[in-house]
Amino acid sequence: MSRRVPPQSGTSGPSRRGVLKSAAALAVAASAAAPTVADAAPATFTHPGMLHNAGDINRAKVRVAAGTDPWLSGWNRLTANSHSQSTWTNRATATVIRGGDGQNYSLLYNDIAAAYQNALRWKIAGTEANAVCAADILNAWSRTLTTVTGNADRFLAAGLYGWQFANACELMRDYSGFDLAAARSMLANVFYPLNNSFLTNHNDACITNYWANWDLCNMASVLAIGILDEDKAKYDQAVTYFKSGAGNGSLAHAVPYLYTDSDGYALGQWQESGRDQGHTVMGMGQMGAICEMAWNQGDDLYSYDSRRFMKAAQYVAKYNLGQDVPFTTYTWGTGQSCAQSSQTVISDSSRGQLRPVWAMLHFHYNRRINLDDKYISAMYYDLVAPEGGGGDYGSDSGGYDQLGFGTLMYAK
Repeated sequence: MSRRVPPQSGTSGPSRRGVLKSAAALAVAASAAAPTVADAAPATFTHPGMLHNAGDINRAKVRVAAGTDPWLSGWNRLTANSHSQSTWTNRATATVIRGGDGQNYSLLYNDIAAAYQNALRWKIAGTEANAVCAADILNAWSRTLTTVTGNADRFLAAGLYGWQFANACELMRDYSGFDLAAARSMLANVFYPLNNSFLTNHNDACITNYWANWDLCNMASVLAIGILDEDKAKYDQAVTYFKSGAGNGSLAHAVPYLYTDSDGYALGQWQESGRDQGHTVMGMGQMGAICEMAWNQGDDLYSYDSRRFMKAAQYVAKYNLGQDVPFTTYTWGTGQSCAQSSQTVISDSSRGQLRPVWAMLHFHYNRRINLDDKYISAMYYDLVAPEGGGGDYGSDSGGYDQLGFGTLMYAK
């Protein structure tokens, strides 16, 4: 599999707004102006328009049918996964618990992976059995689930599984056997209140107490629910928080320090870098999902604030490739009292952990907008490709924090 590296490593490149927005908006985006409040939600929502648009789906369909790599290799990873089989039986339950006694949230994340993977197989190969399976899973949960609870981890469940469930629904929205109304109702009544509560009051804790991923997954859920429901207020809520939210998941707080390495590459220290690398790489998937969903609705968050997210992804990739990166002491307030805590060195815990988050970033920055993404490219091609999905990266919840299959769906 060849790696394409453009001849320059600058920060210029075509903007999403040049395709879907006015020329004036393009000029604003290209100028890398200071961060501003969110743009208005799209006048008309695009469907499918979350992690995958119609072009992504058609490209995968055509290339897989032709037996062309890397799409075929990505397809083979999908069809080999037990979650993608049309015989999968849902285990919908009224109450999902994450954190504390009686945890059962693995039922939900496994079923979401199965719904998403079956939906992909239907979209790409047209197999009715996979469509029926995906619809049955989503319908069962939409009509059964009434409560997501547990200790503070309930907010992680609401965020992670909210945006993932909505993405599976988005793929199935034009299938006659799928109950879109039931899914919209469940997401609005079960997931969104928890998402909104967390972003609004952070479980009554100090605003800096929770790691970036807590904000990010809840932002992603609000954004995805907004797209599924064509709810402009929710869409704007998520994009505004990404740009200027008070918590650690907003872009400037998630990437607090910027550097340039000896080879001239811009890097950005990730907020969780002093914690461990598993959660740091998780952040690439959570923020990447937000950027990709917004991109498919016409908003270029990938490039926001002089491509601050790309700088973070380069930093995280470089360190997880085994190379050195700079680190500035990170200090934050914890608990309800905002008691101070600090990290003085980057953490090597779980360094090099593989998660299927890099294809999305590489094929955006390197292929869509023609930038030299040296470290992201190496992370993808040398360690991860072809990407799998839920079920391919261990059985615990970390292996399901991202939907995956980026080689199949993003290769260009």
